[in-house]
Amino acid sequence: MKKLTMMMVVVLLAGGCFAQKSNVNKAKSLSSSLENPDFAAARNAIAAALEDPSTKDLTNTWYVAGLVGYNEFQYYQVRRSLQQSASDLDLSKPTSESYNYWLKADELSQIPDAKGKVDNKTRKNIVSKMLEYYRAQTLIIYGYSLYENGDYKGAYTEFLKHLDMSKLPMMQDPKTQQQFVKDTTYCTYLLYAARFAYMAKMYPEAIATFERFNTPEIEAVASRSDIISANEFIYQSYIDQNDTVNAVASLQQSIQRFPEEAWFIQNLINLYINSKQSDVAIEYLTKAIEKEPQKGEYYMIRGNLLLNENKLDEALADLEKSISIDEKLVEGQAGIGRVYYNKAVMKGDEANRQSDQKAYEAAKKEEADLYFQSVPYFEKAHQLAPDDRNISLLLKGLYWRFRDKDGYLDKYNKLNEELNK
Repeated sequence: MKKLTMMMVVVLLAGGCFAQKSNVNKAKSLSSSLENPDFAAARNAIAAALEDPSTKDLTNTWYVAGLVGYNEFQYYQVRRSLQQSASDLDLSKPTSESYNYWLKADELSQIPDAKGKVDNKTRKNIVSKMLEYYRAQTLIIYGYSLYENGDYKGAYTEFLKHLDMSKLPMMQDPKTQQQFVKDTTYCTYLLYAARFAYMAKMYPEAIATFERFNTPEIEAVASRSDIISANEFIYQSYIDQNDTVNAVASLQQSIQRFPEEAWFIQNLINLYINSKQSDVAIEYLTKAIEKEPQKGEYYMIRGNLLLNENKLDEALADLEKSISIDEKLVEGQAGIGRVYYNKAVMKGDEANRQSDQKAYEAAKKEEADLYFQSVPYFEKAHQLAPDDRNISLLLKGLYWRFRDKDGYLDKYNKLNEELNK
């Protein structure tokens, strides 16, 4: 009885194995029909074989699973050649599916059998079909469709499959490697892939992909604009993660590599300003001015930083230089106004410390003159930026201070009315 029972178990196992192998053949047959393929039924058939213990570790199971997608790709390719309905998505989506299955099939094909042999025939078949995908750029097409539907992670994954196909173990034959070319098109796709990762907030992946533009292999073929764009995104990726240390490091490296690109030094200056490191910001502003001496914004920013440090004469020199280059710089005009305003406040404090009446009166007169000198600069700033409330309030206070002067009370009333609207 025990022997009979064991025989029955063996028969049942063999029957299960046979059934799953039948499913593999069924999937192949259903998807290979030239006139009426049934890809949905083929996928249902192969799904069971992929999970069954008797067939899930067989090379052919995974190869046929990939073949279903490949056959669908071929089917729609023929329909397109006959000018029948076949969208880019029809062609490209199944190729991504088969790509994944064939990676597993190739892995299994290289496991030595009992005689120590590997299945290079299956590997060659897979390589041949995968190269068709590469040449047709179907993974790129599918990735772009995912991007258009807001699946940025999926888009990144598909683009990288295409871009890194040459790195697969099955593709290492020298003749096969000749099929893969690193050119400007490749670099364009690489930049897209990195941007998709960035849009998906996959910052480590985005940075790693952008960093490939800093390797000799890609630098040799990429456009300079793409390399610069990649490094701008590296900085932004660190900023989005609040990683100031690496953000600063990336900017400093880019400044060395692209000295003509003001974007990098400008952002480094902003970082130092935002982190309250004015001295370092001023140092880099000085370097920026040496490279672009006719850029008024640099003088304006350095002047206002010096103003914040109460270095009023140095600030005034920079701010006057800024508006001599561009009189429409609001913070240049307002900055000069603040220099005179701050000097007036200091002179008023000095007057209050005087014990001698004449010295007190002389200091108060200087104070009034300094306040008055600030007025035209605040007026110009207000004219350029009428919605800046801080400038308006300062100007309103100055108009009131000099309300006894001809026309100043009218100016005060008009500005007060504007502020109260």
